[in-house]
Amino acid sequence: MVRAMKRSIRNSVAFTLALVLPACGDDGGSATSGSNTETGSSGETADPTGNPSGNPSGDPSGTASPTTGGADSSTGAVDSTGTGTSGGVLEDLDMGPEDFVCLLDWDLVRRFRVTNLLGYLDQTLEVANSPDGGMYPVGTVIQLVPNEAMVKRAAGWSPATNDWEFFSLSTSADGTEILDRGTTEVINPFGGNCFACHSAAEPQWDMICEQDHGCDPIPVDAATIEMLQNTDPRCG
Repeated sequence: MVRAMKRSIRNSVAFTLALVLPACGDDGGSATSGSNTETGSSGETADPTGNPSGNPSGDPSGTASPTTGGADSSTGAVDSTGTGTSGGVLEDLDMGPEDFVCLLDWDLVRRFRVTNLLGYLDQTLEVANSPDGGMYPVGTVIQLVPNEAMVKRAAGWSPATNDWEFFSLSTSADGTEILDRGTTEVINPFGGNCFACHSAAEPQWDMICEQDHGCDPIPVDAATIEMLQNTDPRCG
């Protein structure tokens, strides 16, 4: 009975979002109407070679650019550009379906959920909570609702998207299915182009769209967002 009620709530909210979110057009990157915040996902696997597999539309060679900032290669520190290294090798986060888990397992910052799967959670939260914005470190995963995600890839992976990879997801009690992933061409489950929405954010916010970041906010209130997070079917 409880599961049926949760499913009914999710379906009702999904129908509402399907009516309002497609305002972010699918014109391949020209900002038309925005999503109110980023997305993210859970889990991760760092590629120790710095060569992300399945690179959708970043570096055509599939090889991440070398570290150019002041990252401490002996400690895996994050420099001012958000670049992480491990033993001198550029770090990356190439997500698989199994890496996306219950949204409620992550930290809540205002309305969105955030984690960092490469160990830089403190730096991620510092940027997320800063009134002045900042660049998120590699390994950051951000989600507003269960069916969309943003993942920060290796430095230089996709300059057009500030190294963010966007995901369209299908979720159920059995886990997560990746419907689409990439950079400038990903369409969310509601028909909107992710990059078109997020590219409207002012530069200091690193493409994260909240109500006052320069993006057109989605007409969905905080209570509805909270309901969608709380009824994530992966949370059991």
